[in-house]
Amino acid sequence: MSFRTKLFLIFMVTVLGSVSIVAYGVTRYTHAAFEEMDTQRTEAIVAQFNQEYAQRGDETAQQVKNIADADITLRVAIDLARPRADQSLYVHDATGAAQDHQMDFVELAGWDATVISSAQYPSRVGSKEDWLKATKDWNTTPAFLKKEELADGGAALSLTAVRSVSGGNDKNLYIIGGRRLDQNFLSTLVLPSGMRALLYVNLDPGFSPAALLSGVKDGVEQPDRLQPLIDQIRAQPQSLVQTINWNSDATSAETFHAMPLLGRNNELLGVLLVGSSRKELVLLTNRIVMTAAAVAGAALLIALLLTLWIAARITRPLMELAEGSREVALGRWETRIDVQGLDEIGQAAIAFNDMTRTLASQRDRLLQTERVAAWRELARRLAHELRNPLFPLQITVENLQRAKQLDAKQFLEVFNESTATLKIELANLNAIVGRFSDFSKMPAPQFARLDVNEALRNIIRLFEPQFNVVGKPAIAAEYALTEPLPEIDADAVLLHRAFQNLVLNAVDAMPTGGTLTLRTFDRGSHIVIEITDSGAGLTAEECARLFTPYYTTKQQGTGLGLAIVQSIVSDHHGTISVESEEGHGTTFRIELPKRQANVPAVRTEEPHTSPGSTKDPNEPKESNDKDAPPTFAAASD
Repeated sequence: MSFRTKLFLIFMVTVLGSVSIVAYGVTRYTHAAFEEMDTQRTEAIVAQFNQEYAQRGDETAQQVKNIADADITLRVAIDLARPRADQSLYVHDATGAAQDHQMDFVELAGWDATVISSAQYPSRVGSKEDWLKATKDWNTTPAFLKKEELADGGAALSLTAVRSVSGGNDKNLYIIGGRRLDQNFLSTLVLPSGMRALLYVNLDPGFSPAALLSGVKDGVEQPDRLQPLIDQIRAQPQSLVQTINWNSDATSAETFHAMPLLGRNNELLGVLLVGSSRKELVLLTNRIVMTAAAVAGAALLIALLLTLWIAARITRPLMELAEGSREVALGRWETRIDVQGLDEIGQAAIAFNDMTRTLASQRDRLLQTERVAAWRELARRLAHELRNPLFPLQITVENLQRAKQLDAKQFLEVFNESTATLKIELANLNAIVGRFSDFSKMPAPQFARLDVNEALRNIIRLFEPQFNVVGKPAIAAEYALTEPLPEIDADAVLLHRAFQNLVLNAVDAMPTGGTLTLRTFDRGSHIVIEITDSGAGLTAEECARLFTPYYTTKQQGTGLGLAIVQSIVSDHHGTISVESEEGHGTTFRIELPKRQANVPAVRTEEPHTSPGSTKDPNEPKESNDKDAPPTFAAASD
């Protein structure tokens, strides 16, 4: 994940988190404020209902009292108190009293609680109302809710008051008057916008949609949706709050505060429902969410622009630093970075430029030091190699000088012996000079397409006669080659020589026999070649110095074989390394690129050369630069 992406994600998470927290907080605060306001408005409506209820109850009680205080009522009470009074004379008095005093319900009952006259239900004349005797003083009792039965078989909810008139002899006339509690009563309530009041008249055994009354002409739509709430209060009369969704639209939700209305014996006669629409809250919440989304979108756009700007200010210099580091890694020590500003990035660019200047200076000093050390090592090695044949030459010349004093026969004998010695030692000198000359005349590789697996098989075919010599320990060759292995751009002659030197080195490491294993791997843009022997292995110090020119672990040898191998691998823009453990063998690992720059797709045949040939087809051409100092490949891990 790029720095730009990470920065944008950080901005995005920060912005979305902040906006979400703010939106959540505002929404919660809005909900709490709405609920508090809804509670206050509901309490206000309930208080208004109670006030209207009490006022209408007082009016009803006063109207009943007016009926009771009328002279005609007193005469009726006195007349009915006499023995064998004729009650039928007053059967229509309740209807007249109801009309005169604008009452919905009026009944007269004698001292024995027998109904004498009924305005709303004349057929009830003669029935008993024993509950009237339960209260001694009706004149101080406030109005109460009562179920009134009607002549059509129905029932109504009445706000009823009872007053009594004494006719003497402890015989009272009871006047029962009431007024309907229905939608007309609800219409007197002043309701805020978005709120309504409903009244459920609970006079039937089950839920009746028709018993749900409203103060408006339209009535109540879908009254059945309120049945669960009514049923809960019918089961247990207590105040409840419930939200009802009238349809799938969230704005149709309505919260109802339901309060039971009880009669004088605590029987449930009605339920007051105060409804509060959730539309304003839903719309306000949606507006908050939409505003938060718009703010988040704008903030994300700003965050994106800030990310691009900050990334341009930070990542571009960092990318330049990374590119400069890669250039330095490729050996381009003169690489410099443009310094823009003196901030932390600018300081890093200045430090990078100082580093490359220091590295370039140190490289020049190191190259000069290595050049001097190389000349010194060459001089030391030449002196060591030439000293051995020069001493016999000196002795031979001295013998010839002393032989001049001998006779001709003896001189001839000494002369023949000395000249033979001189030829031998001069041949040794020539061989020494030739080996050093070979290393100094390494040709530039001629790249063409090459099958590395086939090249390794050809090397093993050349050495197979040496692996199975009678009387010597056998060496077994094993292959672990990746098939198919892509062809690479390489110099077949030079690579043949490098493989040959590595196989010879492995054979020398296994004087008692063993196993020589060759492996190849495909590693994307490179291939890997491993040559492993099962010899005695090397120490860590020997591994570190193994590719140093003129260093050898053998009793006889110039120490140039592995240096030549490293030089060839380096000319192919590859790497070579060694892994070894004493007693567990040694592995040489070569990594070569598949493609070289500006190389045509031409395949070359692998040369076949016997290890015992007197003429090496890999003999390098003569170098024209005779004054150039020797160049030695650096040791590789």
